[in-house]
Amino acid sequence: MPKFAMFDAKKYDIASFNRNFDSQEITLKYYDTKLNIDTVHLAKGCDGVIVFVNDTLDKPVIDALYDLGIRLIALRCAGFNNVDVRAAFGKIHVVRVPAYSPYAVAEHAMALLLTLNRKTHKAYLRTRDFNFSLYGLTGFDLHEKTAGIIGTGKIGKVFIDICRGFGMKVIAYDAFPDKNSDIDYVTLDELFARSDIISLHCPLTAETRHMIDSESLNKMKNSCVIINTSRGALINAEELLFALKNGKIAGAALDVYEEEADIFFEDHSDMIVQDDTISRLISLPNVIVTSHQAFLTHEALDNIAQTTLKNIRDFFDGKVLENELCYRCHRKEECKKNRSERCF
Repeated sequence: MPKFAMFDAKKYDIASFNRNFDSQEITLKYYDTKLNIDTVHLAKGCDGVIVFVNDTLDKPVIDALYDLGIRLIALRCAGFNNVDVRAAFGKIHVVRVPAYSPYAVAEHAMALLLTLNRKTHKAYLRTRDFNFSLYGLTGFDLHEKTAGIIGTGKIGKVFIDICRGFGMKVIAYDAFPDKNSDIDYVTLDELFARSDIISLHCPLTAETRHMIDSESLNKMKNSCVIINTSRGALINAEELLFALKNGKIAGAALDVYEEEADIFFEDHSDMIVQDDTISRLISLPNVIVTSHQAFLTHEALDNIAQTTLKNIRDFFDGKVLENELCYRCHRKEECKKNRSERCF
């Protein structure tokens, strides 16, 4: 029976996997610690590991896993920027969950926008003290505003539909636009210049890292609001902070943060957070930060568990891995398998 170690396992992860896996089919061992070079030994005796976005899977960790006999890394997420897929090639197969609930993430993005705009978080705190003043709670109509969507995959398209439901004008940028859609694609510079709201829904790659920086921020309207529910490093946090403090943009709602690995998913309420950038961002009245929770719905958690377990079953049943990651698959001139067989 295959044995897997799940790292960075939270109570909601354990509950969703326990609901969906057959204990006669696979053995799961849960660890609340993150996977890194200091904890990799915990995978000893296992056939594979189940990991999340803040686990470290660089070359030293992958080599250590391989030496322990690990032959499958199962990501229970879509993003894989924390995995050195090149180092894993030929040694350990890597699979992921490419989509678990685009609705969960897109709906959270709109919740962030509505909260930041209409300041319902401030109203909630006020009224609990019986303060019913409306001072400082003025927002703006979303109707007829222009939403600029960067990335038009499944999540981006759901968010576009939501924006249209509010009567917003939508423009979009994608390095690989969907030519069969009715989306109004523009250049990135045009999107920066025209948008009242910019929402990020693209993966983190070498090309997209810090796509929001001082240069792009200076192209935006002073009234622009930025929403990020994708990956923290899409935004240069220091330069975003500077723009917010100086009124270059109107606000930001962030579910992700560039240096979140040692901060998010944990309770730091009884200590002083040493990251000055996130501390200053949170202190600003025109910023909302949530702790990478956009994915967190019952439906998404069950989909994550079910797809992860299917990936594992397919691996041990000798089937084609439809959700396999391979650095060559992004270079079509090098990978000719087209998911008809395993990448190695």
